[in-house]
Amino acid sequence: MLRYLVMAFRTPEFQTSVVDDHYAFLDRLKQEGKLELAGPFTDKSGGAYLIKAANMEEAESIAFSDPVHTTQSSVVTVYEWNAK
Repeated sequence: MLRYLVMAFRTPEFQTSVVDDHYAFLDRLKQEGKLELAGPFTDKSGGAYLIKAANMEEAESIAFSDPVHTTQSSVVTVYEWNAK
C-alpha cells in the first residue's frame, strides 16, 4: 500500500451542512484501515488527510467520493506522498 495526501480547500459554495457527512466518511475510512491522519487547517480554509491505497486510481476514487467533493464544497486534490 502507498500513501496519498488528500488536500481539500473550501470553495465559495462551501456548505456547512456537509461537515457531518465528511466526518462520517473519514470515520468509515478509519474503520476500514485506509485513513492514517486527518484534520482541518486552523485558518478554516479546508483540511487534509492521509490515506493508504494500492495506486493513484484507487486513492482518487476514495478522495473524490468524499462528500466535500461531491457537493462541490471543496476542491479536492490527491498527491502520492513518500512520507517518512
